[in-house]
Amino acid sequence: MKNTSPPTTARQQATAPATTMMKAILQTRYGSPDVLRLADVPAPMIGEDEVLIRVRAAGVNHADWVYTSGRPLIARLAFGWRSPKQSIRGKDLAGQVEAVGKNVTQFRLGDHVFAEVEAGAFAEYAIVPATHLALKPANLTFEQAATVPLAARTALQALRDGGELRSGQTVLINGASGGVGTYAVQIAKALGADVTGVSSTRNTELVRSLGAVDVIDYTKEDFTASGRRYDVILDLIGNHSLTQLRRALTRTGTLVLSSGTGSAVFGPMGRIISALALSPFVSQNLRIFSPKLGTEVLDELRHLIESGEVTPAIDRTYKLRDAPEAIRYFAEEHARGKIVISIAEQA
Repeated sequence: MKNTSPPTTARQQATAPATTMMKAILQTRYGSPDVLRLADVPAPMIGEDEVLIRVRAAGVNHADWVYTSGRPLIARLAFGWRSPKQSIRGKDLAGQVEAVGKNVTQFRLGDHVFAEVEAGAFAEYAIVPATHLALKPANLTFEQAATVPLAARTALQALRDGGELRSGQTVLINGASGGVGTYAVQIAKALGADVTGVSSTRNTELVRSLGAVDVIDYTKEDFTASGRRYDVILDLIGNHSLTQLRRALTRTGTLVLSSGTGSAVFGPMGRIISALALSPFVSQNLRIFSPKLGTEVLDELRHLIESGEVTPAIDRTYKLRDAPEAIRYFAEEHARGKIVISIAEQA
């Protein structure tokens, strides 16, 4: 693909942005979105294999709410038991390359890029391993591109790798109007499947516009009791038992579990463990998938987007200082598509 980023005459190496301070959303304890605050913090310094990004936009994900709330409790084993190990929130970003480490050759100053990071996207600057970075889709704004990495990657890997979805198969996506769901509908269609989406009444037209051939309004119909069967079910919600979900699968169909609700302690892990334990003893396939981050999957998503097969669906856009409200809206209002944080020169 032709690089449409601003041209440069030479690679620039640096260990820090021009400014020594930046604005970022910090979290020092778990709780409601009120634990998040805008603060001035030291700008990050990059290593030899990293890239410094001037962040222009950041996406909001379910993971950000898990980090903020510290629920389910089992997540704290990875994030920090009493308080978060990493204090700056945010996992998805899009922006411009500000500087590169001395071992980085594939990116240059001014490149327009996007990435999924462990943390640190809700800030004016972020450091990203070069292996987790890719040129952003040329036909997207920074705000649109920032919604892609985690959600679209999850949808692609859940359907293609976990569900082994093939052209001509039927797939049902439970949670089709959410951040992952809106990408899943489009990616499933791009893979050649006949897509059924499950959503609330107010979101049926959105899901249909994204490519679903059928939309089930869960306020009026329980898809697990309709008698219809699907080759693949991607469950993003976790509001049905395994027995109910299996009832909506074909005899050799595949159920892919991704996130969803669960107990305050273990979250969805109980359902996932039960599904994996049961799978060897039934004709149906009950699966999860292994997340694989990096440039390769981002390039795959970029090609899908630049071809016109996938387009971000954005519900609301917030400023950096309003990130707590963005997280609150995500947690309480069942967003339609993605929520994005725009990070202007003045946060």
